[in-house]
Amino acid sequence: MLDNPGFAQENAYALYMSQLHECSYLPGRDARNLFLDPMAKVNDELYQQLIDRGFRRSGCYLYQPACPSCTSCVSLRIPVEAYRPSRSQRRNWTKNRDRYEVNILSSDYTDEHYQLYKRYLLQRHPDGAMACNSPGQYTQFLTCDWAHTQFIEFRDAGRLAAVAVSDLLPNGTSSVYTFYDPQLTREGLGVFALIWQIYHTKELGLEWVYPGFWIEACNKMNYKSRFRPFEYWTGQQWASHTEIVGEE
Repeated sequence: MLDNPGFAQENAYALYMSQLHECSYLPGRDARNLFLDPMAKVNDELYQQLIDRGFRRSGCYLYQPACPSCTSCVSLRIPVEAYRPSRSQRRNWTKNRDRYEVNILSSDYTDEHYQLYKRYLLQRHPDGAMACNSPGQYTQFLTCDWAHTQFIEFRDAGRLAAVAVSDLLPNGTSSVYTFYDPQLTREGLGVFALIWQIYHTKELGLEWVYPGFWIEACNKMNYKSRFRPFEYWTGQQWASHTEIVGEE
């Protein structure tokens, strides 16, 4: 058990280290996570403090990687006022913004969302690395009773095309997960959904979008560094890094 009074002046929160397990992103590597005591009472303030220290939410667990010999998972945040889309992102936005109707919903379960999620996983993770065998597992992965979670629908002529799961925080929004119709892979809906969240967060008068972990060596996770400028968590503080990739 670890005490870290930096999370609040008057409180110390227990943190626990998981056992080593196979990394989900980089083959042949071992992974390990540091996570907040599941019995801790989480509120908006604590959630914001933790996400501002590189933590992420999976279900009701707040965690960050603590791998013994790897630092490839880097937590990012995007300052929405400073965001400037690349050429390819501008093309994506222009192509999709008038095509898709956007609905912001609560985190209540709908079977339509679940069925889309299952189709997405079959295409995205055909090896079963993220198997989802029941609505209960789906709900436990994406929602939590203490988080202000929204399911953002993208519909084309009434047909559900994509869903972005986003948490509303005091200082920004956290992009928890996005899934879309695998038949629309070429439409760039994952990129479009994140652009939409950046602009929406700006409209809300909030400061940051937290897109999750960037992993340069993982094709499924390295696109996040193309949203610029961004800051990355060093393990001690946020640092600016705007030139990891060139203009597209």
